Amino acid sequence: MDLSNFTTHQNLEAAFGGESMANRKYLFFADVARKLGFADLAKLFRETAEQETQHAFAHFVLLHPELVVEDPTALTEEQKREIMSRCLSLAVEGETYEYSTMYPEFAAAAQKDRDNPATEEFLKQAKESADHANIFREAAHRFGLLKFVENYHADRYAEALEVLNGGKAAPKAAGDDAKTRKWICKVCSMIYDPIAGDPDSGIAPGTPFEEIPDDWHCPICGASKKSFTPLEEKIAA
Repeated sequence: MDLSNFTTHQNLEAAFGGESMANRKYLFFADVARKLGFADLAKLFRETAEQETQHAFAHFVLLHPELVVEDPTALTEEQKREIMSRCLSLAVEGETYEYSTMYPEFAAAAQKDRDNPATEEFLKQAKESADHANIFREAAHRFGLLKFVENYHADRYAEALEVLNGGKAAPKAAGDDAKTRKWICKVCSMIYDPIAGDPDSGIAPGTPFEEIPDDWHCPICGASKKSFTPLEEKIAA
């Protein structure tokens, strides 16, 4: 579908928002009906809420066709990670908007109206949205790191295949310069590159592994710093 038409794009977003709101509203009504003993009405609200979910999904598919998965078995691991990275990016974007813009503005308006309960609720939700954004951001970071891990595994398998077919393994050695020497986690194969550092964990780019605090942990599996060993890389011919 061509989403170059700005009005259609806005209408799809509005429709997605409306259907999503209807889903949560009907689930709330279902909970009220259950508490009051109206089991049949609770069932009706829940069924309708699920239908609204499907409507919302249909709109979201048109907004984000890059996330449509028709045949998971036809996708490579890299393609799967790209899709999940996109999902996480959208999640970070949404939660960041909520805690940095939406809820603070709502809270300010509620304070102006002297509505203390609403102000407290908006500020509470802003904090929770910030927490959610950080969680999604961390997950996205892990997906980015896994790309390098998979490349490392692929290289090892390719070399093993070459040796199996009568070839020779390329000579390897750890780097001599601490500023560029990479380290690898013996538990999950996460590779620490001092040039990139680990900003999400407070480790600035350009930080040699030896200068990382001892309480630092692998951002993928949580293993301690002691679980890392210098990475032996192919020696350039």
